[in-house]
Amino acid sequence: MNATQVKAADERILQTSPLRKLLGRPELGSVVGAIAVFVFFAFFADSFLRASSLSTVLYAASTIGIMAVPVALLMIGGEFDLSAGVMVTSSALVSSMFSYQMTANVWVGVSVSLLVTLAIGAFNGFMLTRTGLPSFIITLGTFLMLTGLNLGFTKLIDGTVSTKSIADMEGFPSAQDVFAATITIGGVGFKVTILWWLALVAVASWILLRTRAGNWIFAVGGNKDAARAVGVPVTRTKIGLYMGVGFGAWISGQHLLFSYDVVQSGEGVGNELIYIIAAVIGGCLITGGYGSAVGSAVGAFIFGMTSKGIVFAEWNPDWFKFFLGAMLLLATLLNAWVRKRAEATK
Repeated sequence: MNATQVKAADERILQTSPLRKLLGRPELGSVVGAIAVFVFFAFFADSFLRASSLSTVLYAASTIGIMAVPVALLMIGGEFDLSAGVMVTSSALVSSMFSYQMTANVWVGVSVSLLVTLAIGAFNGFMLTRTGLPSFIITLGTFLMLTGLNLGFTKLIDGTVSTKSIADMEGFPSAQDVFAATITIGGVGFKVTILWWLALVAVASWILLRTRAGNWIFAVGGNKDAARAVGVPVTRTKIGLYMGVGFGAWISGQHLLFSYDVVQSGEGVGNELIYIIAAVIGGCLITGGYGSAVGSAVGAFIFGMTSKGIVFAEWNPDWFKFFLGAMLLLATLLNAWVRKRAEATK
């Protein structure tokens, strides 16, 4: 090969490299889907493009996205957590009941709740790594136990299925500012959960792309036996991922509590599927080893646009689950097509 041919080959590599990088991004399919959903509702719902409507959509997305981020990292690591939905309620219940029963500053309850949710996450990870059972079985068991504990303890302590109000307790206003405040920008109110969500996406992306722990997460999700053979701390990584889900549940639970100051013990059942859906729409593979935190954010944003877009378009909300299921299938097919195209360009 002469110098001219070598130069031409180098130029071809340079020309295809950006395309290969773009096609290789896990969130590409979800971004395309998000643009399509945005254009769709912008056309069919006149109020969709208003700033107040955007605030509502972002709030709906953030309440899902806060949990979708750690769930996505867990799925990249090759595991599931079916207890994530009720863990959010457990977080709120522990914080509320501990503060009320101990007549303590609500920040004490908030701190105890953090320890409890991290412990639940650690329990899931420990049981998974010690028993070798599938995460589906482990976390399904935790889901059922937490569902029973949430209802049982609430009725035992408070006598009803809901907690007592803690709105008049010391520390409530400051905790509400942290977890449930509304920030006004240009006359439009935005919930503080949006900031929590964006912060989690940024931190999770940094962990995945810039740290050794991120390499471990991808490795254990791709092939845990091969990862262990090259020195990856598989047990520690998986336990850490489950504790990450616990941390997300803590934030979501505190938002739930300080938004309404009382908690219904039966809430949260079924939300774990929504978190998984957001992660899958965002490009995470069911088999693990592939995905991104940004993709989970886009998936949550699609969820927010769909749930509120149907309302703005004044359609029957009974159709929401149909649209959600259709988007899940379309996003999965699109992600599969993008991956095939990416492999074909290599």
